[in-house]
Amino acid sequence: PGSPLIDGSANPEARLNPLFRSLVAGFFILFLVTGWAYGTASGSVQSHRDIVRMMSQSMSDLSYYLVLAFAAAHFVAMFNWSNMGLIFAIKGAAILQGSSLPDSVLLAFIILFGASINLFVGSASAKWALLAPVLVPMLMLLGLSPEMSTAAYRVGDGATNIITPLMPYFPLILVFCQRWQKDFGLGSLAATMLPYSLLLLISGIVMTVVWVMFGIPLGPGATVEFTL
Repeated sequence: PGSPLIDGSANPEARLNPLFRSLVAGFFILFLVTGWAYGTASGSVQSHRDIVRMMSQSMSDLSYYLVLAFAAAHFVAMFNWSNMGLIFAIKGAAILQGSSLPDSVLLAFIILFGASINLFVGSASAKWALLAPVLVPMLMLLGLSPEMSTAAYRVGDGATNIITPLMPYFPLILVFCQRWQKDFGLGSLAATMLPYSLLLLISGIVMTVVWVMFGIPLGPGATVEFTL
């Protein structure tokens, strides 16, 4: 009580809000102090001017990422404004609901569906916000638990993260690659990661099918099947 990072007058859920709001500044100071100390000890930092130069150089490396993020942000905003993601989700859910496929095959198609949408909407939470209101109730009616539908979605979403340019870290990885290979572009990075993506997708589908066939629990109290 009385700590500057704890609000004693707030309700229990909000008592630590000052601490949470200070984390970014705290990490900045932590890394600045430790980096400065290491640079001084190693001889790479002679004065505060070296610190400013290094920070400026780091920001210049991120300029390419900032330009791509600016363009990607406009694309994502227009995609959300057009409601195309919601239309894709509803149409795809309607097709799956009327297919009467076995549970394992249905989940395999959902994994492929999530992996495909991930190429156009990079944010996992945004895709889930579009898919969950349709996907979860539909699979519950078909006898699959919400935990199982969430797991299938995450398998598909995670497999194609490394090949979609809309993944937030994709431009950052590209910047690091260009430090050693200047002509390394978006196509080069996607082509390099494509075999890994396909391997993750295939192994994830096989694991999900086996998981459903054997009815292995997903966690404490979380089963594959669901009964209304």
